[in-house]
Amino acid sequence: MHEAQCSCGGLRVKAVADPKVVIMCHCTECQRRTGAPFGVSAYFDQGDVEISGNSTIYQRSSDAERSITGHFCPTCGTTVHWRAEFVPDFIGVAVGCFSEPDFPAPERAVHVRRKHAWVTIPGGIPAIETQGS
Repeated sequence: MHEAQCSCGGLRVKAVADPKVVIMCHCTECQRRTGAPFGVSAYFDQGDVEISGNSTIYQRSSDAERSITGHFCPTCGTTVHWRAEFVPDFIGVAVGCFSEPDFPAPERAVHVRRKHAWVTIPGGIPAIETQGS
């Protein structure tokens, strides 16, 4: 089981299976969402996820004008999970919200055209200029 939570612990996600995919995203929106040069997202089958706690919703569009609905803690502001139109059967969870040093590594890097020049993508994973998201 994988457990994620916000900074204050008020918003939690429990996943009973491993993620279907883990992605390192360099798009501008992920940079803004995380306050970091990239975001790392784990996508789980929605049936494998249990969400507890209150969240506030922020809906935005991706670079391809597709909807992404983020859920963040109304107390501490941490974005913990989201739903994306481009993967309707999955729930995305911010990998930084898991306290597991052995959590699965990203399988690919996307939107690398927006990557900060000093960021190094781990060897062996595909680097995709954009993504249809």
